[in-house]
Amino acid sequence: MAPEGALHDLRDLARFATSPDALQRTYRHALAAIHKVVPYDLAALYELSGDTLKLRAADGKLAAKVWGHTLPLARFPSIQRALTVREPVIFEEHDHQGDEGDPYDGVLDLPPGHSCMVVPLYSADGPLGLITLDALACGHYDEDTTALCHVVAQLVSMAMMFAKSTQELEVARSRLEEQNRALVDDAGGADLACRRLEASESPTMKAVVRLAKQVAVTDSFVVIHGETGTGKEVLAQAIHAYSHRAKGPMVKLNCGAIPENLVESELFGHVKGAFTGAVKARPGRFVAANGGTLFLDEIGDMSLSAQTKLLRTLQEKCVEPVGSDESVPVDVRVIVASHVDLEEAVAAGKFREDLYYRLAVFPIEIPALRDRAEDILPIAYDHLRELAARTRRGPWTFTDDAKDALVKASWPGNVRQLVNAVERATIVREKGPIDALDLALRGRDKRTPKVVEGALEDVKLTERRIVERALTEARGKIYGPEGAAAKLGIPPSTLQSKMKRLGIR
Repeated sequence: MAPEGALHDLRDLARFATSPDALQRTYRHALAAIHKVVPYDLAALYELSGDTLKLRAADGKLAAKVWGHTLPLARFPSIQRALTVREPVIFEEHDHQGDEGDPYDGVLDLPPGHSCMVVPLYSADGPLGLITLDALACGHYDEDTTALCHVVAQLVSMAMMFAKSTQELEVARSRLEEQNRALVDDAGGADLACRRLEASESPTMKAVVRLAKQVAVTDSFVVIHGETGTGKEVLAQAIHAYSHRAKGPMVKLNCGAIPENLVESELFGHVKGAFTGAVKARPGRFVAANGGTLFLDEIGDMSLSAQTKLLRTLQEKCVEPVGSDESVPVDVRVIVASHVDLEEAVAAGKFREDLYYRLAVFPIEIPALRDRAEDILPIAYDHLRELAARTRRGPWTFTDDAKDALVKASWPGNVRQLVNAVERATIVREKGPIDALDLALRGRDKRTPKVVEGALEDVKLTERRIVERALTEARGKIYGPEGAAAKLGIPPSTLQSKMKRLGIR
């Protein structure tokens, strides 16, 4: 019969087993309860993670020597059999002989013939882990001891199942909270993005829409280039809406608007206590976007350390929260955007070359508003109607001189500057016709001087000639040692991006 102290510990263990937030305390009480009736110098509790048993708690005078120990099941068939039979197994000296050896070989100096037992932990769905018991004294554990250990193991198994269920519920709750905080695609947002793009009268924007629809049916990474304010986020929303992920979340992160020390936490999440201020765990944007699309705006502003972790996440399709060594699998389509030339950032050492080549599968360039003048007035009128519906003011129209001013303006801030100018005019003019003075566009043309633009065109023309000559010498072949990419000393994907940018077919 078990001593009174052991029975008390077992009662506590049963109570802790129904408290899923006290799993580590349950582990400690389980080993303490066993110690009242089972002599040991080491009791170790392992949790099964994949095909490896990982140490979660240890007790006894040898405990300090085994912290961090793992047991790969492939190396220990006898332990694997113990998990299969779901009964405690007593090991004798001959069981540790041969190729398998003792689980603590090289870690502990255990004498031949020492007492040794393995107690499996399991649920209806399969094994959860095990408890190992080792005593330096020679001998074997008896049947009564084995039976008691089996009861304790069942209580511990129940606690582990409660904890796992609670953890899954907490992850689901946190994911919903993160999505509520980070979702970009509010009611009708994606449909509105599609309508705005498809309403364009510009041939260049029609080409952009065709490209967006072509890449949307795949899960390929997309890099959107364009000046600030051209509508990179709108294009990303449209690609999401055109894709099979349209029913999933569309989540965004502006990498340039987040402090450098918080970017990793925002992207990959963090565990409680990972840093000062981390009062609770958060899943991060990748987990929030699981099953959908993640849009990373201004990725050129991301720190190199965050770029390294992003590359690993894209390769392994798993995120590792800050402060955790556990990986969380994710299924996310990534679209990135930048107003800076990422190739130039790579050359300057400000952007990882391997990450760029990983992302630049399908680059899309959004033309500046000044290069699609036919869209200026439709966008302006569309925004007037939207303002009237939202503010219940107006309605407004544009005078001829206002239309002329709108079309002739250079719009260095592109669509964003245009809608801001229209909104400012509706504040000045309560309703009725808006004139050029209301728009206040005079003196705002601060574009690059023509001489600089001409010089840039000369550089672009020279680059085009070099690429065309390499393609001619390679007879149109891009890949391989005799291909044009090898002749230019650049990766084939970079050459393809250059060809698209330069308009070379």
